[in-house]
Amino acid sequence: MGSALVGELFAYIFIPVIAVIGIVFALYQWFLVSRIRLSLDRQPSEGGIAEALLGHEEEEGVDANVVVTKCCEIQNAISIGATSFLFTQYKYLGVFMVVFGAIIFLFLGSVKGFSTQPEPCAYDEQKLCKPALANAVFSTIAFLLGALTSVFSGFLGMKIATYANARTTLEARKGVNRAFIVAFRSGSVMGFLLAANGLLVLFVAIYLFKLYYGDDWEGLYEAITGYGLGGSSMALFGRVGGGIYTKAADVGADLVGKVEKNIPEDDPRNPAVIADNVGDNVGDIAGMGSDLFGSYAESSCAALFVASISSFGVDHDFTAMSFPLLVSSMGILVCMITTLLTTQLFEIKTEKEIEPMLKRQLIISTVLMTIGIAIVCLIGLPSTFELFDLGAKKTVKNWHLFFAVSIGLWMGLIIGYITEPVRDVADSCRTGAATNVIFGLALGYKSVIIPIFAIAVAIYVSFTLAAMYGVAMAALGMLSTIAIGLTIDAYGPISDNAGGIAEMAGMSREIRHRTDALDAAGNTTAAIGKGFAIGSAALVSLALFGAFVSRASLKTVDLLSPKVFIGLIVGAMLPYWFSSMTMKSVGSAALKMVEEVRRQFNTTPGLMEGHVKPDYANCVRISTDASLREMIPPGALVAISASNTGGAWDNAKKYIEAGTTDHARALGPKGSDAHKAAVIGDTVGDPLKDTSGPSLNILIKLMAVESLVFAPFFAAHGGLLFKYL
Repeated sequence: MGSALVGELFAYIFIPVIAVIGIVFALYQWFLVSRIRLSLDRQPSEGGIAEALLGHEEEEGVDANVVVTKCCEIQNAISIGATSFLFTQYKYLGVFMVVFGAIIFLFLGSVKGFSTQPEPCAYDEQKLCKPALANAVFSTIAFLLGALTSVFSGFLGMKIATYANARTTLEARKGVNRAFIVAFRSGSVMGFLLAANGLLVLFVAIYLFKLYYGDDWEGLYEAITGYGLGGSSMALFGRVGGGIYTKAADVGADLVGKVEKNIPEDDPRNPAVIADNVGDNVGDIAGMGSDLFGSYAESSCAALFVASISSFGVDHDFTAMSFPLLVSSMGILVCMITTLLTTQLFEIKTEKEIEPMLKRQLIISTVLMTIGIAIVCLIGLPSTFELFDLGAKKTVKNWHLFFAVSIGLWMGLIIGYITEPVRDVADSCRTGAATNVIFGLALGYKSVIIPIFAIAVAIYVSFTLAAMYGVAMAALGMLSTIAIGLTIDAYGPISDNAGGIAEMAGMSREIRHRTDALDAAGNTTAAIGKGFAIGSAALVSLALFGAFVSRASLKTVDLLSPKVFIGLIVGAMLPYWFSSMTMKSVGSAALKMVEEVRRQFNTTPGLMEGHVKPDYANCVRISTDASLREMIPPGALVAISASNTGGAWDNAKKYIEAGTTDHARALGPKGSDAHKAAVIGDTVGDPLKDTSGPSLNILIKLMAVESLVFAPFFAAHGGLLFKYL
């Protein structure tokens, strides 16, 4: 039914080249950040004189040598704590990868009794496809590749974040724009490394698998679905483990430090302060990176699988078949342009310009990406083609795909832009913690309305235009600017760490005011990353269900069947069960942390006076041990509402602490009854927005992609539970 304007050579060159350029761009941003020396001396570099960390604005009454030394010590402690936690966590994950990889091999290999004989193809029985054993082997390899890429992406993000936090703090002495550029560039390292690595590994896996599968594209792309399963499996453990770690430390630090001892956030006298800053990196950086990588991998795999049984696969049109990868490649290109505009052309002159600048990046990248999608649809797709539509064939035009991808892109922007009325939540703190909790819960429940309608519109438009393939591409459209989304998301924890380091190093109020402004903007825009993750999870899950229906050769799902209905209500129960486990895990870990912080304050003479240092290492150890132990039950196994509720409480607390408006100053200052009520609300919301909420979307995607990967096993053996009932 026609072919794309460009040949398959274009896809073979364009996709890996853009991926490599994305990696090089990320390393260049890292190089620019690394030129900022953690030293008082101006040191020569290839470009002339490297930036010293102190210079334009010396602080009165502050010893510069002491400040730099303290910043280096704090950064080193945070980096060691984060690295230690991740390496310990990866030991658990290594065991899981081996065990689950063996399960994949055994289940899929048993479909045909580990036969090495070619089998009739599922969609064209006149042809012979590769044996079931090959599918088991390559699905297992794809699973391991996805898992390793997810772990690698999260680890790299954490390393750059802990590398940049002190540099951001000390650059704040020279002005808010200098600090913003460092934090933004550091975030872009994670964003581009994850997007480019994910694309490159997936493309190389397809290319290498193709050497064996040859013309059996059906078997090839069925095996590739294991890549998405590997990414989401690691993301679940990363999100749950990192979320428990960061919230246990955060709750312990806030309840004892702020409420009981009335000391500021990130006060160096607080024993949990280092663990709190470590948690920002292992939860919000490594966890979010793995989460969005999982969404990207799953949406790509779902689209590729559905395309493989459509005219793209039947006609062996590799360029059209690679349309999802071409869209992702264009996204990297667009995000590079957007990042250069941010760091080279725009300048922040006041603290109030930070948040609009971050949001402007999303708008610019979305507009440019819309143009990019149009170009890819024009040159990478035939003018007319057929798609698999639940047992039937649907004739589609290339401009249909343009609207399907674009609707996902723009609905993602809308979901990300939904903000909570922080002023109302902060105002409710006047009458205590109870009314704050009530207002926060009400806001969270209400906040699902617009995102749900946005997702519904995206599903309806994309499915109407291009069936399940359109839904998968809408999800990929939402994630096409993932590099910018992750940049903004990683910027938040880096700025948060920078503010904590400024407080612990004893910097002036002016410097802390700048880092607080950076952190406040990052905290608000962090909801954007969660919005993209949750919105794309809904679309990805439906796309994966469509791929499962295609693979299992189902044409209808009878909701009146008792077995189907039981599956529905059990599936509806799982998020509540999962949320209860994650919140209980945070509570158990936080209990140990609160007891330890209280013990140190009560038994260490001179701690409150600042004469002796607290035992930071013991709090880091408690968070590490508790999070790794507590992550296993939820890992073996409402998101928008939970995330927005917790975010509203957190922002209300920071709104009062910042005191930037007359209304906020009337509620404050720190230590007032309204502020204490806000801290309690923030404490309740912490496990919602950073553990249970973000983990739920991974759980939903994971159930869907497991169904797809194990579809041959289910088709051969049926439901094992109902078999004996």
